[in-house]
Amino acid sequence: MSGGVDSSVSALLLKEKGYDVIGTTLELYAGSSCCNMETYIDAKNVCNEIGIPHFTYDCKELFKKHIICDFIDCYANCKTPNPCIECNKYMKFGFMYEKAQELGCNYIATGHYAKTEYSKEYKRWVLKKSKAGKKDQSYVLWNIPKDLIEHVIFPLSDFETKDEIRNIASKYKLKVANKPDSEDICFVPDGNYKKFLEENSNIKPKEGNIVNSKGEILGKHTGLYNYTIGQRKGLRVSYKVPLFVLGLSKEKNEVIVGEEKELYKKEIMVNDINLLLTEKIDNWQEVEVKTRYSSKLAKAKIRQEQNEIRIIFDEMQRAITPGQSAVFYIGDIVLGGGKIK
Repeated sequence: MSGGVDSSVSALLLKEKGYDVIGTTLELYAGSSCCNMETYIDAKNVCNEIGIPHFTYDCKELFKKHIICDFIDCYANCKTPNPCIECNKYMKFGFMYEKAQELGCNYIATGHYAKTEYSKEYKRWVLKKSKAGKKDQSYVLWNIPKDLIEHVIFPLSDFETKDEIRNIASKYKLKVANKPDSEDICFVPDGNYKKFLEENSNIKPKEGNIVNSKGEILGKHTGLYNYTIGQRKGLRVSYKVPLFVLGLSKEKNEVIVGEEKELYKKEIMVNDINLLLTEKIDNWQEVEVKTRYSSKLAKAKIRQEQNEIRIIFDEMQRAITPGQSAVFYIGDIVLGGGKIK
């Protein structure tokens, strides 16, 4: 329980359905938007209000090992990470399930907008999209252990809007009913990830060349971590047409730029794969793919090649970014996903 309205209402709904509910708050990073004294107090107060016990666990070292270090390593290697995906895998659906078992619980639940159910077609429990449309969060859950799915409940799976959740909280007079959502990276609450990297790692400003795809030098950059694929603003390069970041070269310490048409790709590879429906994809499989949380689904076909998956899109895709996740869907069901190379 983060002290927010989603997890609070999730606990309330489970209690109303007759479940024996225990509230759990994970201490992840001191001073973060979801790990501070206000968070703990709000979560504990909600548990007191609805009449359930509340436990807090210190997970800061584990969070640093699996999430902070991965975040830093990605930027050090010219990738753009999504730390929520790692947090879900190791903390909310890793560590928390271990603690749930110690407490004798059969299930864990969170305030994510997603759904689990048993599929007769696949003869297994599956992870699905919720009814929340753009707020659906199945994308950030692709990397959880597939054997855990049958032990997960998402009480908000059938709600379509956040207003519905706030109305329930208001009805039951929960003090967090109108608490604002936290949308930044939790351990970078001010949104300045560049400052975070400089203060918490060996990543420092290091000037290098900005070049085009032909290798021609067009200007100077201020450090590779300051740039991401598709970026246009802040290049400080005067050119005959608008320029966008196409790639980053760690070896040459170069930012590679080009015209917008050069941003489009039809074929990519992903590694660090996690499949939720099957052990392996032997033949070409038609799916829909999301390459960012906010991106639209795109039709594609995928095939596994040893420990990687090749994705060929039906149509060209813009600004595919290494380090982000490509998540595969069959209808509303999450087939799995991987990290973009």
